[in-house]
Amino acid sequence: MIFDVLANAHRYEALHPLFSKAFVFLRETDLMALAPGRYPIEGEKLFALIQEADGRARADAQLECHRKYIDIQLVLQGADEMGWKPLCDCREPVAEYSDKRDIRFFFDAPASWVSVPAGAYCVFFPEDAHAPLVGAGSIRKVVLKIAVNGSGEG
Repeated sequence: MIFDVLANAHRYEALHPLFSKAFVFLRETDLMALAPGRYPIEGEKLFALIQEADGRARADAQLECHRKYIDIQLVLQGADEMGWKPLCDCREPVAEYSDKRDIRFFFDAPASWVSVPAGAYCVFFPEDAHAPLVGAGSIRKVVLKIAVNGSGEG
């Protein structure tokens, strides 16, 4: 997991061939003007999800993980207190992994929490279980989905 601000994004561009394009999108797009929904950037390899939701309590948030996609979750308004736990330490799955939705949920409690203010982001890799959208009040964010293997295929 990475927790940082966009001013430092250049430090991470070498981690994946699509990170540079992802960070350009975050820096150069008027994200507040986009309605909630899905926005293609490079087909299934890289796309954005604009989300708006009321924050939930820690107890109501479930850890989740993805196999096909890396998440870059940039908070635009409010603060998102995201839970985190290494996937290898998760022992209580809710159900089997859904290949169609690229997600698996867990009953496990996060090992730690990070309060992500507007303008900051977290990067979650497939080995990072995470519990987003925790907080008081409304949260607006963009989640970039970046295909792990660069193709958007499993």
